[in-house]
Amino acid sequence: MTTFQVPERMNFSAVTPKVFKAVLALDAAAREGLDPVLLELVQIRASQINHCAYCIDYHTSDARKAGETEERIYQLSAWKESSLYTEKERAALALTEAVTLLPQGVSDEVYSEAAKHFGDKELAQLIALIFTVNAWNRMNVTTRKTPGTE
Repeated sequence: MTTFQVPERMNFSAVTPKVFKAVLALDAAAREGLDPVLLELVQIRASQINHCAYCIDYHTSDARKAGETEERIYQLSAWKESSLYTEKERAALALTEAVTLLPQGVSDEVYSEAAKHFGDKELAQLIALIFTVNAWNRMNVTTRKTPGTE
């Protein structure tokens, strides 16, 4: 099978190491206190929406390492129709979609549902995680970061 190679436009981390390190620090801070499986589900879902092949590859690998099942990873793009996710995960995924698709806004209903499952601190961490993965997606899609590369 022949595959199509999408040429990388730039090595963002090499060109802007200070910015890259700042986003790494933001990413580390956003992850604090969040369940490792949940945070990977959120990052995969945002990456699917943003069509970030690099991040989908990266976070599905990390999700497996955190104990996530193949079935739940495969059904993530159709989570609303799947019975495999908890109410808390569903609330996090709904919030992920609302924040990622921001021009549509974050409805009171979506926010309230997330707030039912997450305390203020954990909800703030989740929101930070969502906007951080969106930053990574935008960097990697723009520069065409190649999946499977460091």
